[in-house]
Amino acid sequence: MNLRVRDDPWRLMLAMNAAVLIGLFVYKLTREPYVPYIHLLVDYHFGFTKRALIGATTSLFVEKVPVWLVFALAGAVWLVTAGLFIKLFRRTFGWGHEQMPLLVFMAGSPFFLKNFMHTLGHFDIYGCVLALGLLLAPASSVAFVVLAALGSMILVLIHHIHLLMYVPTIGAIVVLRHYLPQGFNRLNVTVGIATAVCVGLLFLSAQFYGTNAVPEAEFVRYLQSRMADPTRTDLLSFSYIWYQPLSKEVSETWQHLPSNILGIPVFAALIWLHAPLLNYFVRSIRAVSDEFHRRMVIAVIALVSAGYLIIFAIVFDYSRWISNWAVCMFLILHAVKMLPASKSVPLVSTNDRKTHLLGWIVTLIPRVGIVRPF
Repeated sequence: MNLRVRDDPWRLMLAMNAAVLIGLFVYKLTREPYVPYIHLLVDYHFGFTKRALIGATTSLFVEKVPVWLVFALAGAVWLVTAGLFIKLFRRTFGWGHEQMPLLVFMAGSPFFLKNFMHTLGHFDIYGCVLALGLLLAPASSVAFVVLAALGSMILVLIHHIHLLMYVPTIGAIVVLRHYLPQGFNRLNVTVGIATAVCVGLLFLSAQFYGTNAVPEAEFVRYLQSRMADPTRTDLLSFSYIWYQPLSKEVSETWQHLPSNILGIPVFAALIWLHAPLLNYFVRSIRAVSDEFHRRMVIAVIALVSAGYLIIFAIVFDYSRWISNWAVCMFLILHAVKMLPASKSVPLVSTNDRKTHLLGWIVTLIPRVGIVRPF
């Protein structure tokens, strides 16, 4: 492989992205996994509890949870995500020199794999894994709709915010991959409505009936009993989130809004750096042969974006939300490319100097962050 910038800059960008990912992983190993670790401790010991599925699953295999398990489990999920994306990319676009700019702007984006590495152990990535799986799975049968709904319910049990974060994108994939090619008939419409109701009811149950009934002190003592090192009580400092009402989360978000909103120009600039990819996305939508299909694509993009606007008003982890929104757009692009097109869409240029510059900037930005940019 020739890695000289003059001869093959795109492959060098990919190699640089790999180096950045390794550096991010090493950096994460030095940080305390406060939020990810406590999620491995919480289970259904006190009854139905929100955000408890991952911990309950962990309890089936280990009685005492070591801290290193956060990195082992999260690292494995990250590798699965990367592997599924590469497989999907090859299926959608192919794998050669002409496809490298697209790969850099997606896989090398600070919104995507690099930010998932920075947020290692958080629950966001599970929604992406499910969406990638659905983009790779056969979609002609109504079983595809049921599978998407079951996966969405699992996401809600992992964390109920998935209802706005990835479930709309999963719904978009179902519409674009199943309903548009197969048409709307009584069976698949009935199944779609029924499964959507089930997902919604589970969300309401998690949101309003998943709060612990026991005092927080008793809850913390139980979590401590599941720790491999019970002296690390500092890792239980986020136990309050299982008791915090929605009104409190909204209040805190609006309290931090004046300072957090200052990051919006930065987010806008980061999105602009992906201009070649955005242009390709727009051209791909315009190339969809059926006008109704094009309108549905625009509608699902608007729906997914509206879900993120609601999240922005509720929880102030803005860098995570904007990153996951961008990932959802990447996923929808793949779904759009599976629709019949009236013409082929030229790929992002491999020789344009401006595209080279933007590719290098995207490559060298290591992450977007969790709350504020970087």
